[in-house]
Amino acid sequence: MYEGNFPNKRYAHTLRFLEKHIPSSSNILDLGVRNPFSEIMEEAGYIVSNTNGEDLDIDYSAVQQTDYDAVTAFEIFEHLVAPFNILSNIKANKLVASVPLKLWFASAYKNPNDERDRHYHEFEDWQFNWLLEKAGWKIKASEKFTNPVKKIGIRPILRRFTPRYYLVYAERIS
Repeated sequence: MYEGNFPNKRYAHTLRFLEKHIPSSSNILDLGVRNPFSEIMEEAGYIVSNTNGEDLDIDYSAVQQTDYDAVTAFEIFEHLVAPFNILSNIKANKLVASVPLKLWFASAYKNPNDERDRHYHEFEDWQFNWLLEKAGWKIKASEKFTNPVKKIGIRPILRRFTPRYYLVYAERIS
């Protein structure tokens, strides 16, 4: 349904998962600066606010507000040194998050020209589950999915059937 409208499969898959668990017109705090997916969520009827580029390893003030129905975090936690801290400080009762999965055939991502654009963590699903549970979340639904690239080589072939992303819907444990 969405595949032809978005730049990649990941956006379509993520939006379907979000719509399945969070009603449109919900007020969402999306961790990270405004990005193309923020606009996609708004086009789907969500009211979206983003964080402002603050260091989420240190500054938790954005997630400590209680006027959001849900927090979303799409490929954010792998960029944090200590994602437990922000996860445990979120005041909203619902969380939809995705992380890149650790791939046995590829090193963790690192941009040599931007110190903020690197992965401190690439998770296995059980690691991310454990992190969420330890931070006070109960996982209600999860999915893994691939995101193939149109390149030639061994890694692009492996990416066709090896899940790269892990999506989770969780609710705060009372």
